[in-house]
Amino acid sequence: MGHTFTKLEKLTSKKTIESLFDLGTSFAIAPLRVIWLKKELKTPYPAQVLIVVPKKNVARAVDRNLIKRRLREAYRKNKELLYDFLSKDGKQYALAIVFTGSAPVSYEELEGKIILSLQRLVKENEEGFK
Repeated sequence: MGHTFTKLEKLTSKKTIESLFDLGTSFAIAPLRVIWLKKELKTPYPAQVLIVVPKKNVARAVDRNLIKRRLREAYRKNKELLYDFLSKDGKQYALAIVFTGSAPVSYEELEGKIILSLQRLVKENEEGFK
């Protein structure tokens, strides 16, 4: 699978988003919070992702958009960590990455946190499959 982030990989279903936030499991690696839910999705991809930067935390739209762009890029480049694990077992996950900081963070820091988050997600779910 290439390093792309297609429309089908974005979580847009209101029902799925509601159930993700209501029933999902989460952990935090500052400045990110990752919420996931094992769910059958209508997509050929093993995961659909929602990137959230709350207006409450980051007031300026310019800064919110910058953070979202950086998060999407970091996820796009490192999603193979998650995809390799999920495609082995044929699982599908709905995933939300929520930025909890209050100011823009460098791309390098966000990419490191995304990598840690994806590795932790795989580790926690490997334990659940055994």
